[in-house]
Amino acid sequence: MKALITGASSGIGRDMARYLSRLGYDLVIVARNEKALEELKEELTTNVEIIAMDLSKSENCYKLYEQIKDVDILINNAGFGEFGNFINTNLDKEISMIETNITALHILTKLYLKDMVEKNKGYIMNVASIAGFMPGPLMATYYASKNYVVSLTRAIDKELKKKKSNVKLSLLCPGPVNTNFNNVANVKFKAKGLSSEYVAKYAIDKMLKNKFMIIPGFGIKCTKFFAKIMPTFLIEEFCYYIQVAKNK
Repeated sequence: MKALITGASSGIGRDMARYLSRLGYDLVIVARNEKALEELKEELTTNVEIIAMDLSKSENCYKLYEQIKDVDILINNAGFGEFGNFINTNLDKEISMIETNITALHILTKLYLKDMVEKNKGYIMNVASIAGFMPGPLMATYYASKNYVVSLTRAIDKELKKKKSNVKLSLLCPGPVNTNFNNVANVKFKAKGLSSEYVAKYAIDKMLKNKFMIIPGFGIKCTKFFAKIMPTFLIEEFCYYIQVAKNK
């Protein structure tokens, strides 16, 4: 059994690789940071292939698929955020974010899903966020990108169920997690974050039990519930105040 994990050099992706290796899966780990991937490979006990690649470039997504076609699990975890007023945030960084959070996930999901549907087996986990259910003032592009992931994955899952396919999709929607994401995004959340080790294990266990919507933590489950019933202007106010500049 083989799993491919993008964004595997740190945080949730790294801890998913550790846990899947303990479960006996061979791994393909993908990220830009080759040194971090090498260090991760040294501690894993199963066969590991490293691919140092920038998935914000669409052509690399196709290259990855051509290089590694036969996988049992695909985890689209690569992604990052950016904090700040929309008029002040860096446009180039936002475009790269869209290419990573949306375009790469879209390409890889489509390419690998076609093969899995043909074989009538396999798992795909798309990593979104609780942000995918809300607007995100001060992190507008990031929240919007995760809205896309939520909507896309839910639609594909319905299509698969209508066809009675044995391919299983999962949608991971964590809240704040204590990872390097916060440093890259220059954001600090007022809510206490979960550990990436906990989120990774929880997500993998739920995926392997064919759970579609995976939301770690009771508090975040409550947040999703209230996001459905509260007026939009209150959700916008809530999202505005739960995050502040990390270096403030």
